[in-house]
Amino acid sequence: MPRRNLPIPTRVLLAPALAGLGFALQGCSAHSAPSYPIFGAYFPLWLLSGLIGAAGALIAHRVLVMTGWASWIPLQLSVCVAIGVVIAVIVWLSGSGHLL
Repeated sequence: MPRRNLPIPTRVLLAPALAGLGFALQGCSAHSAPSYPIFGAYFPLWLLSGLIGAAGALIAHRVLVMTGWASWIPLQLSVCVAIGVVIAVIVWLSGSGHLL
């Protein structure tokens, strides 16, 4: 299969984008990634905060259904996902030491 050469403007735009992606993907390489030991295994903080956020979204849905607010609120999935994301971000910020 012959190699297709990209036009010069595409190359000029692609190189900085790939360099920026490389810098962004380094993430926690300068310092260790924040993780917590749970039952002897180390869990990364993003995984722990995601699980807590998902549990928060499920609990929020159950509370909305039990109180009867679910019939009044449009786009319940979006509302519950937003509540879960807020909970996950709060857990992430408090776990990494950036909150307070």
